[in-house]
Amino acid sequence: MGTLMGVFIPCLQNILGIIFYIRFSWIVGIAGIAQSLLLVSLCCLCTFLTGLSLSAIATNGAMKGGGPYYLIGRALGPEVGISIGLCFFLGNAIAGSLYILGAVETFLDAIPGARIFKESATLIDDLSPSPQIEVLSSPNLHDLQVYGVLVTVVLCLVVFGGVKIINRVAPAFLVPVLLSVFLIFIGILSASHRNLSSEITGLRLSTFKRNWGSEYQHTNRDGIPAPDGIIYWNMEALLGLFFPAVTGIMAGSNRSASLKDTQRSIPIGTLAAIGSTTILYLVSVFMFGAVATRKELLTNRLLTATVAWPDPAVVQIGVILSTLGAALQSLTGAPRLLAAIANDDILPVLNYFKTPDGGEPHQATLFTSLICAACVIIGSLDVISPVITMFFLLCYGGVNLSCFLLDLLDAPSWRPRWKFHHWSFSLAGALLCLVIMFLISWTFTITSLVLASLIYYYVSIRGKAGDWGDGFKSAYFQLALRSLRSLGGNQVHPKNWYPIPLIFCKPWGILPPDVPCHPKLADFANCMRKKGRGMSIFVSILEGNYRDKAEEARQASRLLTKYIDYKNCEGVSEVIIAKNISQGFRGIVQTMGLANLKPNIVCMRYPEIWREGSANNIPDSFVSIINDCAIANKAVVIVKGLDEWPNEYQKQYGTIDLYWIVRDGGLMLLLSQLLRARDSFENCKIQVFCIAEEDMEAEELKADVKKFLYDLRMQAEVIVVTMKSWEAHRQDSEAEMAVREDAMDAFSKSRKRIAAHAEYLRSSNVHKNVQYNEQQVDKFLYTTLKLNNIILRYSRMAAVVLVSLPPPPPQHPSYFYMEKVFYISAGA
Repeated sequence: MGTLMGVFIPCLQNILGIIFYIRFSWIVGIAGIAQSLLLVSLCCLCTFLTGLSLSAIATNGAMKGGGPYYLIGRALGPEVGISIGLCFFLGNAIAGSLYILGAVETFLDAIPGARIFKESATLIDDLSPSPQIEVLSSPNLHDLQVYGVLVTVVLCLVVFGGVKIINRVAPAFLVPVLLSVFLIFIGILSASHRNLSSEITGLRLSTFKRNWGSEYQHTNRDGIPAPDGIIYWNMEALLGLFFPAVTGIMAGSNRSASLKDTQRSIPIGTLAAIGSTTILYLVSVFMFGAVATRKELLTNRLLTATVAWPDPAVVQIGVILSTLGAALQSLTGAPRLLAAIANDDILPVLNYFKTPDGGEPHQATLFTSLICAACVIIGSLDVISPVITMFFLLCYGGVNLSCFLLDLLDAPSWRPRWKFHHWSFSLAGALLCLVIMFLISWTFTITSLVLASLIYYYVSIRGKAGDWGDGFKSAYFQLALRSLRSLGGNQVHPKNWYPIPLIFCKPWGILPPDVPCHPKLADFANCMRKKGRGMSIFVSILEGNYRDKAEEARQASRLLTKYIDYKNCEGVSEVIIAKNISQGFRGIVQTMGLANLKPNIVCMRYPEIWREGSANNIPDSFVSIINDCAIANKAVVIVKGLDEWPNEYQKQYGTIDLYWIVRDGGLMLLLSQLLRARDSFENCKIQVFCIAEEDMEAEELKADVKKFLYDLRMQAEVIVVTMKSWEAHRQDSEAEMAVREDAMDAFSKSRKRIAAHAEYLRSSNVHKNVQYNEQQVDKFLYTTLKLNNIILRYSRMAAVVLVSLPPPPPQHPSYFYMEKVFYISAGA
């Protein structure tokens, strides 16, 4: 379809509808000419600014089906797009009921004999200085309901025939409409020369002056003035009633999938329809305000038919055809909008409304017709109109906000062919939509925003992930770049320090190939974030050649990303290819991260299989990673007993025990506080164990640690444990007898293994400079086993035990350090 049939005529039919024919003269009568001009200008300015934004977005690349939903979704993301798109769908579906009720009301006024139920009557005695009483009749509510449902069924059957049938009959609906408008103006110009009602004065300056000011008042349900009426009309209420008369500007974009050239047709057709109807409304304000008295304007809903030349039937036919044509456009556009949302496959609940390319959305059409029929049963234009207004304003605000965001971000892909736009126009349009919404009704505005928010929340929770390159992603990207530049490369102040853990997922090859990470490692990583803030980097290393392993690495990265999402971790995944684990990790620790957003903690699982024959390289890799972290000034957290780590739903009781053996900069204290912030550890208490030699002042050490914890605003129990030094142990000949028999057995076995391993390394010429000092080994083993004895004595029932360890000593075999880590945590 081209510009005329595809955009201009649908927009014109939707804009020039029932409000103009049977409500506009009444609006002029109650608001006066001056405020009616303000009302029309405000509403048309809103649609004009929205039209500019719509033109800019529609000319920025190919546009598929869905109209405003497609525009908003690709600019603000699927969540916002679907939430506003569904509200706009509801607005279009309900608008169909508005047009149908207008057609039925006009039909019943034109042919009173067609009424089934008794008509409603209203006594008028306060609009004239004369004491005469007039009786005004209006259609019964049940007549509107019965005829409205029948018309809805007929229109639904027509729409089921397809959009081609709608396009063929569209001119048949539009030509009488344009002719009726022309005859209305002819009738107004010739009213003074015809024998019409005495209240129709013709174009008179005196009538114009009397109708210049407003006369807001109470009316009954039919809009007829009554002192005890249930509805009070003011400027805000009239905004809600009149705004649907300027909606319909999206009718062309709703058919974007059927347009031959969307980037040309949508801007020209939409803005031409807006301009034409704006001029028509402004001229009509002057015409209606000068042709009839206020009494006639307020009581004669079909004044347009009364003044029309040569006969009222011409306008009545035009009104019916206009409203039916507009209803057809709504019942045609709304199902296609719903089908476009369903076809994007974001919400599984909408799968029933999916439609193949080129097919007719029959299921969506049936659903739209049911909504339309339900609203027709309400039977009141004045009740339905504000609801439609809210949904349309919400959509228009979304279009303006989308254009504002895209224009402000100015991404390289933002190159619209439509040049007559600016971000300030879009911002003004969005704010104007919001202001009009609140002016009309705080209740309706909040309700519509809450509805859109609930849909947004539902989509974000239940919807499938979709990346459409929306403006929010671009904004996040630019904000991240700006934040990185502001952070610079300087060291982060301790007050602003956040843990950024690097999670080493599969370092030892002890997991199946299809398992990207230990299931509990992500749970532990989540415990290192405070209230969900922070980021983790999950890293795996594939050993091999980059060219051979590139595709495998991409698949592993996708699998790892799915694992992160499944575990609800705030993090990213990286898979590195290297010749071996040590070289790969050395590259990671040097290059991972940007500026100050580099990982500062390396977290990995303790390799329980390091003594097995197939794991000869594990000790060297393990110690090499720790040494590389020490050189890079990064902390290392080794998790042992990971299989027993609780998930977020398993409550833990007991204590979190900290063993301060070497200075760690307060990392263990921070980890203990982060653990207690989790629901699973909130019932645990923190205990800090300080290891002191026998000749040290234990009470003085305890007081110093308590003051240190107080300054850090941390609550913990401080326990000082004394331990005999190695020198004192050697001098005490009976000390060895005091050691448990099983500890002595472990002592002797470990010493033999270390000696044998050191001899193997020297004999195999792998490490000729390996140093082995039996006295140092004995000192190391004694200290390790003694510490293990203390941990088992005090922390056997603890929920978590944190132990600070020194880095591996240089020029010592890695096997030496592995024995130390094993024995200090044995049995814990």
